[in-house]
Amino acid sequence: MKNKEIADIINEIATMLSLEDFATARFEVRAYQKAALTVGTLQEPIEEVYQKGGVEALMELPGVGKSIAALIEEYLKTGKSKKYEMLKKKYPFDIASLTAIQGLGAKKALRLYQELKIKNIDDLKKAIEQHKIAKLEGFGEKSEELIKTGLGFMASGGGRMRIQDALPTADEMIKKLNESGLVEKAMLAGSARRMRETVGDLDILVISNKPEKVMDFFTKMSNVEAIIAKGPTRSAVRLNIGLNCDIRVLEPESFGASVQYFTGSKDHNIQVRTIAVGKGYKLNEYGLFNKKGKNVGGSEEESIYEALGMQWMPPEMREARGEVKLAQEHKIPKLVDVNDIKGDLHSHTKQSDGANTLEEMAEAAMKLGYEYIANTDHTPNLPIANGKSDKEFEQIFKKVDKLNETLKGKFRVLKGAEVDILKNGALDLKDSTLKQMDCAVGAVHMNTTMPKKEMTDRIIKALDTGLIHVLAHPTGRKVNERQAYQVDLEKVAEAAERNNVALEVNATDRMDINDTNIMLVSKYKILFAIDTDAHRTQDFFNIRYGIGTARRGWLTKDRVLNALPLDKLIKKLSR
Repeated sequence: MKNKEIADIINEIATMLSLEDFATARFEVRAYQKAALTVGTLQEPIEEVYQKGGVEALMELPGVGKSIAALIEEYLKTGKSKKYEMLKKKYPFDIASLTAIQGLGAKKALRLYQELKIKNIDDLKKAIEQHKIAKLEGFGEKSEELIKTGLGFMASGGGRMRIQDALPTADEMIKKLNESGLVEKAMLAGSARRMRETVGDLDILVISNKPEKVMDFFTKMSNVEAIIAKGPTRSAVRLNIGLNCDIRVLEPESFGASVQYFTGSKDHNIQVRTIAVGKGYKLNEYGLFNKKGKNVGGSEEESIYEALGMQWMPPEMREARGEVKLAQEHKIPKLVDVNDIKGDLHSHTKQSDGANTLEEMAEAAMKLGYEYIANTDHTPNLPIANGKSDKEFEQIFKKVDKLNETLKGKFRVLKGAEVDILKNGALDLKDSTLKQMDCAVGAVHMNTTMPKKEMTDRIIKALDTGLIHVLAHPTGRKVNERQAYQVDLEKVAEAAERNNVALEVNATDRMDINDTNIMLVSKYKILFAIDTDAHRTQDFFNIRYGIGTARRGWLTKDRVLNALPLDKLIKKLSR
């Protein structure tokens, strides 16, 4: 599956094009950015799309025009792109790695190359150590410190990959194994099964009576870049997405114990094993053994917990945060599930920075069985996202009304916007415009380095207007890319409770708010909106990542705003 590989190249081309003459290149930059997002979030392998219909099939993807489709075809055939190679010669520095650092954009990276010959992360670290960046005009000590902080944040990721980048490949491999005819069952374990926001590797467990054939099949998969180790029942490979992946063939009587063991977490397993020892059992990846050495619970994961007098719990909860005690008391809550979601309250269209029309977004949501979506295009403070003015929103509202008339009650598009919360806490649309909205989503996008108290006061002031229904990505972070801004989330939650504002669990690479913050603010009487922040129809499928985060935060259906059916949602939003 070359989706991420190709999306990264297209994205890098967009970044390099942004260094060209802005007047002539800006539309091309936008086109490449849209195409990269489409390819990167595509649910099926881009190779299969091409094999089915060639360049024409590629051009049917949102945001993929003739020239980009040709580039994809060239890369699939040759493993290279002439346009990419040409731009790399012109800008011979690691633009992807450097611009991934918070506080360092493409133009600043270019200046660092031109003036200090900084080509990569190592060069950047040396320049910071020697305080060379602070001496550059237009940078200064504050910029150098921000870049240094960004470097530290990147290093703290420890080489772990975002779940959104890893899970599609894992899904593809599991699917191929299950369809191979060689395995009775194949499933994912490890931190990916627990839906952690980042994963260090992938673990696949299978039952098969043809283990050596499974090893041959696995190590020859198209996703495999290199074989690290290959044995009769276990192999390890390096995947082309940059992760290692292990596979183990297990005996049926040990499968459940191995699933429990390799799912983790380590701390959760220690607590469970302690309980097992206290009851006279021995628990390991091969089974649950009584004093006579008989395996009394190894075939099914559920049977292990049952034998220990515990309630089985969802993998997302297994982080040693109190779930073991709840399981012993048989008080594990029924967590929100993807099937509970009735609609999406944060989505964008071509009217701002999306790739699809309002009609196409509505149609895609209907196919998922949704009852509604909120159309929340950007507002004027975000010109880079083609933010719309009050006057333009009046026209958008008319389009929404017209579409809803056509839908005749089968589905509802809610009027909304992703409204910018300005530095002083004001909103960047008129009150009269905001009052016409069914669902206004407030968001901080700029001036994110404010001190904690100022940022907190800024957000609270916006919520206290009574014009915001959902606070989008409440801490402003992006996993492995940008750390959260400084904010007192509990005080924000107090204001949200006071103003009946839901906090968003954003299902993009933001994964914001995260599981620990969900648990922190769940004591307040607030709801959460699990949204995809969709910019194209296929983004709606990303709801699984928001659900995963919500489940890790122990959210139940009754705490989720968009688990409400349309009639109850409207009442809730109308306050």
